[in-house]
Amino acid sequence: MKSILTLSTIIAFTVSALGQISFSPVGIGTSRSDRAVVDMNGDFLDDIVSVATSSVQVFYQQPDGSFVEEILFTSPADNLPSWSLAAADYDGNGYTDLLYGGGNGVTIMRANNAGDGFQEISFPQYVFSQRSNFVDINNDGHLDAFVCHDVEPNVYYINDGQGNLTYYQGGIGDYPSGGHYGSVWIDYDNDGDMDMFNAKCGGEPARREDELHQNDGFGNFTELAASAGLQDPMQTWSSAWGDYDNDGDMDVFVGNSTDPNAHKLMTNNGDGTFTNISATSGVQDLAATGIENCAYDFNNDGYVDIASNGNIFLNNGDLTFTLYTNVLPSNNGSFGDLNNDGFIDSFTGSTIFMNIANDNHYLTINTVGVESNRNGIGARITVVSDLGSQIREVRSGEGFRLMSTLNTHFGLGQDVEIATITVQWPSGIVDTLENVAVDQTIVIVEGSTILGVNDQDPLSIALSPNPVRDILMVSGAQSVEGAQYDVFDMQGKVVVQGVLGNSGINVGALAQGNYVLRL
Repeated sequence: MKSILTLSTIIAFTVSALGQISFSPVGIGTSRSDRAVVDMNGDFLDDIVSVATSSVQVFYQQPDGSFVEEILFTSPADNLPSWSLAAADYDGNGYTDLLYGGGNGVTIMRANNAGDGFQEISFPQYVFSQRSNFVDINNDGHLDAFVCHDVEPNVYYINDGQGNLTYYQGGIGDYPSGGHYGSVWIDYDNDGDMDMFNAKCGGEPARREDELHQNDGFGNFTELAASAGLQDPMQTWSSAWGDYDNDGDMDVFVGNSTDPNAHKLMTNNGDGTFTNISATSGVQDLAATGIENCAYDFNNDGYVDIASNGNIFLNNGDLTFTLYTNVLPSNNGSFGDLNNDGFIDSFTGSTIFMNIANDNHYLTINTVGVESNRNGIGARITVVSDLGSQIREVRSGEGFRLMSTLNTHFGLGQDVEIATITVQWPSGIVDTLENVAVDQTIVIVEGSTILGVNDQDPLSIALSPNPVRDILMVSGAQSVEGAQYDVFDMQGKVVVQGVLGNSGINVGALAQGNYVLRL
């Protein structure tokens, strides 16, 4: 069932008018449990997802700002995402799959190859799910699934490369009675693999001590929270990780779920340890507590802000923050760009909270993995402009319950050009772009800026004719015959591939448009 919806503001005033940050509520007809803002169909526009036992309701965002509603019916799910939802294309078919973290177990909704339905896969093991994530745990190029267990050691599901997931328990959060609430996967030590921070809550002090699991790059983990300075028995359900001081490593805000004015900001020292700067940062100005914490640059000034249970800390750029209270609903909502204007919006219930844009610039990056997982989850992106250097990571599953965008967003303040963009992929491949314009969305395909043919200078490769109608001829200062080639469309899908001979590449069957050639 499809219907077309053009959004209109449901009330004539904004929820907040706070100088530097304000949102306008816009109604949308979700009729199931709201759970996600994420691209479902591979066009890189954030969609809105809500779910029920036997269906998934998707509002597909259109380039003109409207939404097309579609109900995708499923076989009944054994478990619903009553505790969390994660999303990613774990089988690499171009369509987004969903993980339902329920109170009794885990269900995967695996999107079919047409993107118009799901295969329901439920696992038999009892899991009292909390936060869930998709991440490449063992760095083999395939997305695995991870689920926090409230009353036992954590569980995870390893992908065999064919989209089959095998259940494992233990080794990444093993407290016998659980207390594992808010997992988030980050590269805190800048070694190119994803580590895991686990916000913990409930029970005796030892049960609720936060954990930091360092990845050795092969899926083996060592718990180091005490030596890092992050082992705290405070009650917390989630944390918000970002480079708050733009110094090239990830810092962390840990939101207290029970004690007013007890939130923590820990700055990364770059040597595996963290320093508590809560008292001087302004984060303890917030008396409200709760379970949802996330990090985005909401005003596009080039400094990552913090959303904590509907309140926003705007980053002043000097490791101090200005608090604005009750800006959004108390669950924060799911975050993404829901009108494609380069500013981060929120969705919850049946309402979109549109971020009122200012004159700051932005860049949105869509990552498409080839050697790495298709979404590029785990990639580290560095953008350098006159403001300095900013970093982001591609993650699935932040905060506690909801799922937010897989697109990567940078605010750029008044900068009008980006000097360099560097993407360090989980595979170790590095892509670099130079002199990139602002206020646009770009797709970066893994390896697309690397020729890899006898290390030739890109300027020595000639393509003719360009534009091309039928046969594209490729030549170089050195022979390119025998080189493997892939042609990608702008959604990152491989549309032609083969080995170069002396007859060129036949692209006659492709639709008119722009494509990327990788040798």
